[in-house]
This record gives sequence, structure tokens and C-alpha cells, in this order.
Amino acid sequence: MASHDHEASVEAVRSYFDAFGEGEWERLAESPAGRVSFELHRRLLARFVRPGMRVLEVGAGPGRFTVELAALGARVVVTDLSPVQLELNAAHVAEAGAEQAVEARALADVCDLNAYGTAEFDAAVAYGGPISYAFDRAGDAVGELLRVVAPGGPVLASVMSTLGAYRQFLPGVVGLMRSYGPDATDRILHTGDLRETQPPGSGQHLCRMFRHAELVALVHAQGGRVLDALASNWGSLADPEALAELEADPALWARFLDNEEECCREPGALDGGTHLLVALARYAVR
Repeated sequence: MASHDHEASVEAVRSYFDAFGEGEWERLAESPAGRVSFELHRRLLARFVRPGMRVLEVGAGPGRFTVELAALGARVVVTDLSPVQLELNAAHVAEAGAEQAVEARALADVCDLNAYGTAEFDAAVAYGGPISYAFDRAGDAVGELLRVVAPGGPVLASVMSTLGAYRQFLPGVVGLMRSYGPDATDRILHTGDLRETQPPGSGQHLCRMFRHAELVALVHAQGGRVLDALASNWGSLADPEALAELEADPALWARFLDNEEECCREPGALDGGTHLLVALARYAVR
């Protein structure tokens, strides 16, 4: 497998999200499955974020979760790789009436959070895949997120799921097999790295995907522990028409969301969604 330059990969991610623009705001609202994903992410925030917490949001994008953090009473330092996404963040957060919760906005790479001190924050949020966009430096990304949060404080993150993506995008897997050969798709299945078939400069969305066990091992290697884990979408990926029918009935939809969250926490479902959601903490130094 070809080696890849980290900086070139990060620049490709930045360019992709600069170009994607407003599409990132719409991503979690344009379909019932997207709205399920948003709700599962939101519930994890609500479980761990308390009023008055100072939160570093990494890969904040256009502000879906910045607004949620503000609603939970947090004070937020917003960061992203993409200057376009930071501009959208300011616009959407202001439109939601939540700008008073934002302390600052800055361009930042999750692998290098040196602008922020050790244990400076009560919590950190890295939703939407910042760790997946660290590629071979994913360990550094996890280490930096754990470093900037006080011992015991939560780091809430999501990464793209290797097995869930294989399940959800099987037609695309078949296309890659025909274009690049089955050996290349086998390597993606085993490494989670899409750069062999979607290289930097192609303009495509590229990332490193994970299996749950890989993510847990990465966290442990950085001196952290997993507090909570769930899939983002499980039953909600199966049948879009049935999902739309459920959403049309508020009582059934509320019950479905509760059941979906329960299912997504099952060990057998953790690798079956679009993303893996985790709450992490570093061990206190005695």
C-alpha cells in the first residue's frame, strides 16, 4: 500500500470541507437517518456536559453541536480545520441566538492543540470525525484531546465506522472492487484507510475508519479509558421508508429513538452504524 503524507491528507480534508460548505450543516437534518444520528450525538452530550463547563469543540463545523452545547449551558471554544466552516459556525450560532456561549473561534488541527494548556477545559467534543481525519496520527489526536481536559473530564468523540460503512455503502464497495481490485478493498476493510482509492487531491471525501476494538486500543495506549460507547445508527439504516413512517408519528418516533439508543449500545451493534460514538477520560495522575 502506498504511503501518504500527513500534511497533504489534512490539507485535502480542509479543502473538502471548504468546498462542502453549507452541506455540512444540512447533513444531519436532510434525512430521517441523519436526524437519528444527530439525536444520538445530542444525547451523549446531554449525558456528560453540565452547565458552566468550559468545552473545547474540535472540528465544530457549521455549529450544529455548538448550538447544543450552548443550550446545555456550556462555554465553548470553537475550532475547525476549515475557515469556511468556522465562518458558517459564526453565522448559524448567531442565528440560533447562542453566540453568547462562544468564547473564541480558531483554526486548529486535532493533532496539534498546543495553543491550549494541559487540563485547561472541563470537557472536549470532537464530533463528525476529527480523529478519523488524523489518519496515521490518530493516536496523537486522542492524546491531545485527553491532554487538554482535566483528569476525569469527558472527551466526547465520533469516528467513522469501518464495518458500518461496508454495510451501508455495499454498492460502493462493489464499485471499488471493480475499479481497484479486491485486494485494495480488502486493505481498506483491514486498515480503514480510504486514501488508496480516494487519494489527496482527488477532491473526494477521505478519512480513516475504525472498528470499535481498534478505537478502544488507541484510547488505552494514550492513557485513557472509555466511559461510554454506542453506534450512530443501527436499526435506522435498514429501511428508509419504514423510518419515515415512524418519524411521521411523534409518539412512535420517541419510542423508536429510545429503542435505537438501547440497541446502539449493544456490543454486537457497536460496529454496525455509520459512526462510533465514545466518551473518554484520562486517568488521574496520582
